Amino acid sequence: MGLLPQQLMSAVGGLKVGVAAIEQDEVVMISVTFLVILFSVQKFGTSQVGLAVGPALFIWFCSLAGIGIYNLIKYDASVLRAFNPVHIYLYFKRNSVNAWYALGGCLLCATGSEAMFADLCYFSVRSIQLTFVFLVLPCLLLGYLGQAAYLTGNLNGAEKHPFFLSIPSGIFWPVLLIANIAALIASRAMTTATFSCIKQSSNLGCFPRLKIIHTSKRLMGQIYIPVINWFLLVGCLVLVCSMSSINEIGNAYGIAELGVMMMTTILVTIVMLLIWRLNIIIVLSFVVFFLGLELTFFSSVLWSVTDGSWVILVFAVIMFVIMYIWNYGSKLKYETEVERKLPMDLMREIGCNLGTIRAPGIGLLYNELAKGVPAIFGHFITTLPAIHSMVVFVCIKYVPVPVVPQNERFFFRRVCPKSYHLFRCIARYGYKDVRKENHQAFEQLLIESLEKLIRREAQQRQLESDGDEDADSEEDTSFSRVLIDPNGSVYSLGVPLLAEFRGSSNSISEASISEELNPNSPASPSISDAEHSLERELSFIRQAKESGVVYLLGHGDIRARKDSWFIKKLVINYFYAFLRKNCRRGIANLSVPHSHLIQVGMTYMV
Repeated sequence: MGLLPQQLMSAVGGLKVGVAAIEQDEVVMISVTFLVILFSVQKFGTSQVGLAVGPALFIWFCSLAGIGIYNLIKYDASVLRAFNPVHIYLYFKRNSVNAWYALGGCLLCATGSEAMFADLCYFSVRSIQLTFVFLVLPCLLLGYLGQAAYLTGNLNGAEKHPFFLSIPSGIFWPVLLIANIAALIASRAMTTATFSCIKQSSNLGCFPRLKIIHTSKRLMGQIYIPVINWFLLVGCLVLVCSMSSINEIGNAYGIAELGVMMMTTILVTIVMLLIWRLNIIIVLSFVVFFLGLELTFFSSVLWSVTDGSWVILVFAVIMFVIMYIWNYGSKLKYETEVERKLPMDLMREIGCNLGTIRAPGIGLLYNELAKGVPAIFGHFITTLPAIHSMVVFVCIKYVPVPVVPQNERFFFRRVCPKSYHLFRCIARYGYKDVRKENHQAFEQLLIESLEKLIRREAQQRQLESDGDEDADSEEDTSFSRVLIDPNGSVYSLGVPLLAEFRGSSNSISEASISEELNPNSPASPSISDAEHSLERELSFIRQAKESGVVYLLGHGDIRARKDSWFIKKLVINYFYAFLRKNCRRGIANLSVPHSHLIQVGMTYMV
């Protein structure tokens, strides 16, 4: 958040060089206007930004290099001796403590260039690596060397805006325009990167669910999060209006940048140890060099905490607390639901009527568990006087593909024996799928997918001479493995497309042909019984559909027990409850008439 106002105010600050009458207040107001426009157009997507990002930034970096070369030739080319590391030692020897303070400013010379890595949704990794090495780095070096050469002969007041003062007067206004365009592009890229970080955190269960809008059908990384967009706008406006100078914003951004660098080094070290399994000497050498260098710079910027860096520290603490509380509460809730799901032995004991009256109709029970019978279903059957004759446990999953074909939308498995009429359904949606579909079309598609499951089971039973009672009594474990395992087909290939059943379908077709050629085979009587059983179950499903479909929404919640610690009560009963109440629910996009909707809440004491 500190980089956005810093970039804009630095670019807009060039007006003070071109127009002497402009004061700092006018610079702040223009920056505020640019910020409002920038965040207002963010919702229109970034699909076409890639066409403008490359040429604009190329012109900007070439301008930096050209101006730098011009200043080196005109003023003092001897600044090239700065590449000699001996001058670092001499500088510290002459200035001691002041040189240590200056390290923070040296860091800011390199920061900001990493914003180009936020454009990974537009360009490949290799292209960005090559661009950084052969374009960005040389142009930045030439630009800063040119400014140093200019300052050697112009020390009176030039240190405030050395770049804009060093621009030749004939090209000042074009360069100022390019600088502002580049600042807007970089700010937009950082905003997109923030959206991506929030989305990844949400997927990992470390941030409350928010409304995410995908602005591209081809690239999954191009997203827009309205809440975060306006939150960033407010934060940037407060930062720009409350801080009196660009130096304070730079101090705030410097400490944030160093925090990110140190955290990245620590994470890479963990990867080197646990995943790459490199030699411990190599790992220690990496940690000592990079982390030692970063800690040195970090110690330099700590003195500026009172000059603006405290804003970033407060913001970081708030974000950490939100993420920790959400992760802790969500993990505790999920573990409690898994632990208290109804065992299959209990389901067998209460019988196919589930200990209550089975009324005609279909009940779609939405829950977050992909395996087992959720505890909230037990709450339904013990609270309500009747339950539907057929119940489907629906779990919504999002897969990393733009659109899931309609014929592959649902993935069914049977729960308990056939007489229970309980099914498990995974409804899969891509990131560009429209969830607010007509509920009647949704129900029709769901019933058709369920009928396919029934027919497929009947065909499989024809091929099994001995039968398999266990296959009908419990859920197929491979079903849950496909949906939960991150290396499974749903997450690595997008949509499984029922490939696991095609082989069996081919075998079924061959068996059917063989039976037609040999009608007197011993299997013929059992086929007739299976056909009657199939027709009865299909007829049962159609009658249940005609009786009506009701959506049963179960809202599970957690509360700390009375004997829990005070901190746990505070976190669970207040902070996590507040976040859960205001986050986006997984079934927020259901387009269901209120007359077909039943919501039941259940509280777990943890």
